Amino acid sequence: MQFKIPRVGEPVPQDYARLLHNVDKLADSLDRRFRVPLTNIRFGWDPVVGFVPIAGDLVTAALAVRIIMTARRLGADRVLLRRMAGNAALDIGIGLVPVIGAVFDVFYRSNVRNVELLMAEISRQRAPPMGD
Repeated sequence: MQFKIPRVGEPVPQDYARLLHNVDKLADSLDRRFRVPLTNIRFGWDPVVGFVPIAGDLVTAALAVRIIMTARRLGADRVLLRRMAGNAALDIGIGLVPVIGAVFDVFYRSNVRNVELLMAEISRQRAPPMGD
């Protein structure tokens, strides 16, 4: 059975689609789950859980690594995986600073950024070659 991923635009196998859907949902939960009332500012569990010293940072770091490992399972190349790891490392590093890290998490959204990079790479890989 095949599913169509809207952002990819081409049918993909069910397991592949499920992995993409799950990683997209995870990133949304971590980075865009909630909205500050009367604004367009969105945030997720990442900055909230990050307020718990050490344990919160370890949990969100593990979830960021999960997104990267899923990208690897989906066939992301080393360049993309390094870029995603850099985004996650920046988020984790700044996230260790109390309050500033939470504010950074709200605006940087490394998990959503990484899923968007993955989707863009999948779209590029699946795009038909350009004719002359």
